[in-house]
Amino acid sequence: MTTTRGTAPRRALRRLPLRLAATLTVTICLFPVYWMVTTAFRPSRDIQSYEPRLIPDEWTFDHFRTAVQADGFALFWRNSVLVTLGAVLLALVVALGAAYAVARLRWRGRRPFMLAVFIAQMAPWESLVIPIYIISRDTGMLDRLPTLTLVYFMITLPFTVVVLRGFLAGIPPELEEAAQVDGCTRVGAFRRIAFPLLAPGLMATSLFGFITAWNEFTYANFLIIKQQDNRTLPVWLSSFQTTFGTDWGATMAASTLFALPALIVFLALQRHVTSGLTAGGVKG
Repeated sequence: MTTTRGTAPRRALRRLPLRLAATLTVTICLFPVYWMVTTAFRPSRDIQSYEPRLIPDEWTFDHFRTAVQADGFALFWRNSVLVTLGAVLLALVVALGAAYAVARLRWRGRRPFMLAVFIAQMAPWESLVIPIYIISRDTGMLDRLPTLTLVYFMITLPFTVVVLRGFLAGIPPELEEAAQVDGCTRVGAFRRIAFPLLAPGLMATSLFGFITAWNEFTYANFLIIKQQDNRTLPVWLSSFQTTFGTDWGATMAASTLFALPALIVFLALQRHVTSGLTAGGVKG
């Protein structure tokens, strides 16, 4: 009994540096977000004050009203939602078929195919700017939301294939073979047996694709989209900066509104994300 009582404090003492490191990391990561949100509620005179305070003395919703009433607010939200959901759904459908072919079927070129997927995943997005622009220009696809959807689909597809392939490799193929013995087709066995077990992997890849497409700015602003009505929310944030300066209160309020959908999606899927990434990353 004495040994047990003496072990608990020593164990807690050994874990203390880890807890302090975790607390410091969380503080460093969350403080800019906290400052963004509180700035959105500060009056303009407090934002420009030379003596900033951690907790605002006064709270106001004027900046949020300015952001919501800005030109193109509803239109840019619609564009971002359509482009993001389209890219995520398209990546899931294509990656699911590719991952199944790699994990379950035996065909020549399977290893080179996965190598090509890994190379595409490692390639920086900036290196694709010129090729994508030339292709879009030559095919007459500039200034179109479907083009932006295809670009985001291309960016998120390699990661989705890698994760789903690893997750499929962790599901015993004997389960599907047993279903086929009972009369299911290959497609039916996959739909009834393997697909429900893929939920964590699908959630993890959906979250990655959603955040990537939702936050992307370079292609939407400088490359693909020039027409005002086809722009997305990251481009909308830059509208609060004019030749006369930047409306920091409205910018922070717009940034807070912009971050809410990604936060909601993460909170909804967080229970599946860790298991999905772990299974997709180490199995197979």
